[in-house]
Amino acid sequence: MSFLHVIGFVLKVGHLSLMLCCWIFSVISLTWFINVGVMNTKTGLLGDCGKIWLNLWEKIHHHYYQYIGSKRVRRTWWRKLLVTWIVFWTIVSLWVFWYMNSQAMMKRKETLASMCDERARMLQDQFNVSMNHVQAMSVLISTFHHGKNPSAIDQMTFARYTERTDFERPLTSWLAYAVRVLHSEREQFEKQQGWTIKRMDTLEQTPVHKDEYDPEALEPSPIQKEYAPVIFAQDTISHVVSLDMLSGKEDRENVLRARASGKGVLTAPLRLLKSNRLGVILTFAVYKMGLPSNANPNERIQATDGYLGGVFDIESLVEKLLQQLASKQTILVNVYDTTNCSNPISMYGSNVSVDGLQHVSSLNFRDPFRKHEMRCRFKQKPPWPWLAITTSIGILVIALLIGQIFRATMNRIAKVEDGYHEMMKLKKRAEAADIAKSQFLATVSHEIRTPMNGVLGMLHMLMDTDLDVTQQDYVRTAQASGKALVSLINEVLDQAKIESGRLELEEERFDLRAILDDVLSLFSGKSQEKGVELAVYVSDKVPEMLIGDPGRFRQIITNLMGNSIKFTEKGHIFVTVHLVEEVMDSIEVETESSSKNTLSGLPVADRQKSWAGFRTFCEKGPNCPLSSSSPDLIHLIVSVEDTGVGIPFEAQSRVFIPFMQVRPSISRLHGGTGIGLSISKCLVGLMKGEIGFASLPKIGSTFTFTAVFTNGYSHLNEHKSQHMNNQSNSVSSEFRGTKALVVDHRPVRAKVSRYHIQRLGIQVEVVSDLNQGFLCISSGNTVIDKVLIEQEVWDKDFSSSALFVNKLRKFDRGVPPKLFLLVNSISSTRSGVTTSSVNTPAAIMKPLRASMLAASLQRAMGVGNKGNCCNGELPSLSLHNLLLGRKILVVDDNNVNLRVAAGALKKYGADVVLADSGKKAISLLKPPHQFDACFMDIQMPEMDGFEATRRIRNMEQNINSRIQHGELSVESYEIVSNWHMPILAMTADVIQATQEECLRCGMDGYVSKPFEAEQLYREVSRFFRTASTQNP
Repeated sequence: MSFLHVIGFVLKVGHLSLMLCCWIFSVISLTWFINVGVMNTKTGLLGDCGKIWLNLWEKIHHHYYQYIGSKRVRRTWWRKLLVTWIVFWTIVSLWVFWYMNSQAMMKRKETLASMCDERARMLQDQFNVSMNHVQAMSVLISTFHHGKNPSAIDQMTFARYTERTDFERPLTSWLAYAVRVLHSEREQFEKQQGWTIKRMDTLEQTPVHKDEYDPEALEPSPIQKEYAPVIFAQDTISHVVSLDMLSGKEDRENVLRARASGKGVLTAPLRLLKSNRLGVILTFAVYKMGLPSNANPNERIQATDGYLGGVFDIESLVEKLLQQLASKQTILVNVYDTTNCSNPISMYGSNVSVDGLQHVSSLNFRDPFRKHEMRCRFKQKPPWPWLAITTSIGILVIALLIGQIFRATMNRIAKVEDGYHEMMKLKKRAEAADIAKSQFLATVSHEIRTPMNGVLGMLHMLMDTDLDVTQQDYVRTAQASGKALVSLINEVLDQAKIESGRLELEEERFDLRAILDDVLSLFSGKSQEKGVELAVYVSDKVPEMLIGDPGRFRQIITNLMGNSIKFTEKGHIFVTVHLVEEVMDSIEVETESSSKNTLSGLPVADRQKSWAGFRTFCEKGPNCPLSSSSPDLIHLIVSVEDTGVGIPFEAQSRVFIPFMQVRPSISRLHGGTGIGLSISKCLVGLMKGEIGFASLPKIGSTFTFTAVFTNGYSHLNEHKSQHMNNQSNSVSSEFRGTKALVVDHRPVRAKVSRYHIQRLGIQVEVVSDLNQGFLCISSGNTVIDKVLIEQEVWDKDFSSSALFVNKLRKFDRGVPPKLFLLVNSISSTRSGVTTSSVNTPAAIMKPLRASMLAASLQRAMGVGNKGNCCNGELPSLSLHNLLLGRKILVVDDNNVNLRVAAGALKKYGADVVLADSGKKAISLLKPPHQFDACFMDIQMPEMDGFEATRRIRNMEQNINSRIQHGELSVESYEIVSNWHMPILAMTADVIQATQEECLRCGMDGYVSKPFEAEQLYREVSRFFRTASTQNP
C-alpha cells in the first residue's frame, strides 16, 4: 500500500512540474518573439545564422500551434503522439541496452588485451635478457678463446662458468660453442682435439639419452667446404661435443643466417632431446676482433670464428610467467610461430575454451626472419549484463510515466497555445505594417530627393552668376536649408535600411587620422564661435591604415560630435582613439573625473562607466573576443567626451530609441530628429562593436564605442606600404629633424598638442610654465626651433609673458626660436593682441589638425605652402583638368535634372550631350562614337538605366569579339580594339541603386543626386586617369 502511495505522489509532482515548465516556457518565448525577436529582425543585428534559426523556430511554432494546439486536432493526434512516444522510448531503451552491453564487451576486450599485452611484454623482455647474456657469452669466447694464444678457455672451464652463471639465463636450457673449421684444417683439427668430427643429422633422426650415447657409433661428418664441430658444452649436454652443426638441417640454416646477419637467429619450434618439450635454438656468430660495425655480409662470413648456440624451453618459460601473474580472471595463453602465416606452429598452450573472444599480441624475439605471436582468451563465459538490463528497463518505465504526465498536461496548455497563436498573427501583421512603412519612406524620400536635386543644382548655378551681397546671402541660406533637408532624408533612409535589414558595410582602406581631421574641420567653425575647445587624440599604437567602411565610421563620429557641439556651451569636446588592449592593460589611457586631468579643467563624466557593460571588458579567458580574434584584426575603442548640459537620469534609458528626444523642447531649441544615436548604435553593431555612455546633468556626457577593423598594411607588400608612408609624410618633410617646445600646464591638453605636432615629424618637449620653458631653451642641450604656448598660459600673467619675450630677444646662442600661440577663437586672439603690450606671437587656431598646423608653421617660418590640399579639399582646378574637353553623355528623363547635371559638368569644361531615355542612349553609344563617359539615371520610363547599361555592354562585347576574330576591321572603329564606355549610375534612390547592383549590370561607379564635387572627382578620376594612361 505504501508503494502505491509513493507512485501516486511522484505522478502528481511530475505533473505539476511539467505544467509549470511549459507555462514558463510559453511566457518567455511569447515575450521574446514579440519584443526582442521583432526588434532584432528590424535592426539587422542578428547574424545570418541567427536569422535562419529564428525563422525556423517561428515556422515550427506556427505549425505546432496551428495543427496540434487546436481543439480539433488534439483529440485525433495526441493519442498517436503518445503511441509514438512509447514506441520511441522503447527503441531508446533497447538501444541503451545494446550500447551498455557493447561497452561491457568492449571493456572485457580491453581487459583481455591489457592482460595479454602484459604477458607478451614480460615474455619478450625475459627472452631478450637471456639473448643479451648469450650474446655477451659470445663476446667472452671471442676475447679469451680466439683472442688469446694459447686459449684461456677449455671444456672444463666453459662447463664450470656456464654452470655458475646459469642464474643469469633462466630461460636457457643449455649452451654449446662450435668452432668454424675449413676442410683444409680438418685433419690437423681432429689430431689436435683427439676425436673425429661426427655427423649431426643421424642424431636428429634417432635421438638418444646421454646414458645411451656412444660417440663411436656416430658416423663421421661427410666431406664439405667447412665444418662447425662443438668444442665446448655444458655438462648436461657434453655428449654433443664433436658433432658438426653444419651437418644438421635446422642448425645449418641457423648458422648460415647468424653469421651473415650478425644477429641472433632462432630455429623453428622443435622437440628438445631428453625432455621432449617444445623449444627453439638461438645461434650467435662469434667474429674475429676488430670487425667494423657496418661490415657487409661477405665481410662477416670471412671474419667468423665460430658459433654459440643456446636452447630455450618455451613451455617452461611460459608456465613460469603465468605463475608470476596469477589473476582472478584466468586467461588461456597460446604461443605460435607464425613465420608461415598459412600454417602457424603451436609452441605453447591448448585451444580448449568456452569463450570465443580472442586477442593477439605480437612477440619480437629480435629475429627479423621469424615471427611469433601470443593469443589469449578467457576461460569462462562473460557474465550477464545486469546493469544494462536494469538501466534500459528503468528508462522505459520513466518514459511511460512521462507519457502519462504529458497526456494529462496537454489539455491545460491548449488555452495558452491558442492565445500564443493569436499573438503570432498580430506579430505578422505588425511586421507587414513595418515593411510597408519602410517601403513608403524609401519611395517618399526618393520623390523628395529628385526635385531637391534640381533646387540645389540651380542654386549652385545661381551662385556662379553676378549677385550682390544680399542675394548671395539669400542663396547661401537656401542652399543650407536644402542641404539640411537632404541630410534629414539621408537619416530617414538609413533608418529605413536598418529596419529592413539591408544596411551593409563596405570594405576599403582608409586613413583613420585623416577622417578625424575632416570631422574636426567640419565642426571647427561652431566650436570657435562658442569658444569650446575641440581636440582629437589617436594612440600611436593604432595603425596608420585600416580596412573597413570609412563613410560609416565618419557618420558615427559626426553624430556623436554633432550632439556634443549642440549641447556644449563651455569647456571642451575631446575625442580619443585607442586599442582595446591598451585600455585593458594600462591605466594611463583612462580619464579620471578630476578637474586637474581634463582638457579644459572642467569635470567630466567618468569614462569607465561608459564601457562598464561591454562584453569585451566583462569576459575574460577563452570567451573574451580578443583571445580568439585574428592577429590582423584591430579592436578600437573611441570616446567622445564633452562638458555639456548632460542627460537627465530619467531620459538616459531612451537615448538610443529612434525619434526620441530627451524632452520636447530640445528639438525646438537645438533641432534634430532624434535618430542619430539610434543609427550610430546600429552601425557600431555592424562593425562588431558595442556602444555605451556615462552622463551627469550639468557636468557632461561621455559616449564610448568599440569597432573591429582589419590592419590596412597586412594585405600589402612592403614596397606598397613604404610608398604609402612616404606619400603621407611628404607634407611634413620640411619639418623633420626640427624640435619644438610646448608650454602648457594641463597634461591632457599638452598630450594632444604633442600628438599633432609629432605627426609632422617634429620632436616635442613639454613644460608646464614659461620659466621652465626658458630654462629648457637656454640649457643648450637641445636646439629649440619653435615654441608653442597655450593661450591660457600666455594670458595668465602678461608680465611673465613679456619677461619671457625679452629674454628670448637677448638670447645670444644663435637664432631665437619662433613663438606661436595656441588659441581657441578669433575673439580671444584679438583680445590678447589688444591687451598685451608685448610682441604677440603668431596665432595657431584650434582645433589642431596636421594640415592646418603645417600650413600655419609654413606661413610663419616663411617656407610657404607646397600646394597640398588640406583636409581632403579638392580644388576645382583638378576637376577642371580632368573634365576639360571631355565629351560626356547625360541620360535622365527629368528635364530639370538634365539641366542641373549639364550645368555642373559644363562648369568644369566638359562637352555635354543630353538624352532623355535609355533607348536614345543606346543609339548614341553604339560604336564608333566620340563620348568619353556617360552619366546614366537608373529610374526612367520604358527602359531603366540598368537595362540600358546591360544592352550597351552586350553591344560592346559583340563588337569586341568580332574585331578579335577578324570579322570587323579596327580602322572602321577608330583603331579601338576594346570598346568599354565608362558609365556612372546617377540617381536619388540610395536604397535600391546600391553599388553592388550597379556593378552587376556593368556600371563603373555611382554618383548620388545632387552632385557633390568631392564625390564627382573621386568617381571620374578613376577611369579618366586610366584612360589617359592607356591612350595618351
